[in-house]
Amino acid sequence: MWYLCVFYHRLLDYRRPEVESLAELFGAFGAAGEGEGGPPPRSLEWRLPENHHIDSPFHFVSLPSEEIARNIAKRSILVKGMYELWGQGSSYEELEKAIRDFPDERKLPYLTSESTFRIIVDSFGKGRVDLRNPDHKFYLMETDNYGSNNGLPPIVQRAVFFGREVGAADRKLLPTYQLKSRKYLGPTAMDAEVAFLMANQGLAQPGKLVYDPFVGTGSILVAAAHFGAMTMYNLPMPISLLRADNNLPPWHPGLREVFDAIICDPPYGVRAGGRKSGGRKLLKGIVGPYTVPEEKRTDHIPSTAPYSLVECMHDLLDLSAKMLVMGGRLVFFYPVVREDGFTNAEFPEHPCFTLVASSEQILSLRYSRNLLTMVKTGPYTEEIAEAARKKHLEFKENHLKWLEDGNLRSAVFSPAHPQISLSGNSKFDRDSKPKYRGKYV
Repeated sequence: MWYLCVFYHRLLDYRRPEVESLAELFGAFGAAGEGEGGPPPRSLEWRLPENHHIDSPFHFVSLPSEEIARNIAKRSILVKGMYELWGQGSSYEELEKAIRDFPDERKLPYLTSESTFRIIVDSFGKGRVDLRNPDHKFYLMETDNYGSNNGLPPIVQRAVFFGREVGAADRKLLPTYQLKSRKYLGPTAMDAEVAFLMANQGLAQPGKLVYDPFVGTGSILVAAAHFGAMTMYNLPMPISLLRADNNLPPWHPGLREVFDAIICDPPYGVRAGGRKSGGRKLLKGIVGPYTVPEEKRTDHIPSTAPYSLVECMHDLLDLSAKMLVMGGRLVFFYPVVREDGFTNAEFPEHPCFTLVASSEQILSLRYSRNLLTMVKTGPYTEEIAEAARKKHLEFKENHLKWLEDGNLRSAVFSPAHPQISLSGNSKFDRDSKPKYRGKYV
């Protein structure tokens, strides 16, 4: 059945991928396929109202049941509501005719004398009427020729929608988890809205084990835990604290396929750089690995060395290929240098994973980050690990100009003089304008 899916006008690239992920979470695609290769990526059927742009808040989506539509709307961060559409038109006269033509058997169950209702007049950028405690809610939504006031290309034709609310967003959780209400924050603590989007992309739910190898202050795991996932976070009082290194993971060498999702924001050197275990002498082979003496264990601070983005990406993909269950999800941010206000990015790959979603968040004229969602669709073997290593070296060779230590930060923060770009040419132009939607992200 087709539903009218109305989005909040935020994080535009993230909207459909989040609904796709929640549709899978709530069983819209049926039972997952079996086999060594894992289920193929699946997607929903979408269409736009006539004459609407892809970034319009109004989308039609086909879902198998009202219950799934309601569950998606309730869990989603970016869906404002799901509606059973009773009519639409370019004028109220056309809308009235469409509603009258809508089958009576679909309308009458909600129009009985025993039930109450309200009609909410909602518009994109205009206003809202609000009454309390109805049994049913009906929405009248309108968009007009508003020029570019809302960050979209001009819409020439007016559109009016009317429908019964099936499900609506519950965004009360965002103020509950907002960063300013926390007792402790780090410089790179993840914004609550984005953390919940990442948890949705990772299909966080009760019974699932979620891991963040770059946990920091735990913002991403807080969101996953809210949805019931086991995160090894928020324990009563820790018996001890474990300081681990993703470059030298603490897991038993034979351990495999433990986590249902790995959700993280790797250190890519813009606000904070990555560090790994081992000082200069250890990494150069001048001294060998050592065991901390017993008398120094309580206050010993291990030596560390820079952990470049290219090495971090290889370790993350290799760890995820080993430790995720088949069909498990890897969700992480990847930085991109933008040239002339646009992005032409290539992302790291691994034979065990299929990329199912890439959502760009534009942060400045020179810099954006993409939330990548990958599904494990192939088994991890030593042969696969070697193939992944070669693929990684090829990626490193082609992207070394901006993956090197400090290069990305230099591209983001240096003055607007000629810069090294992804292609090795061109310069960043301070006056070049981002895509029209950039300032609204």
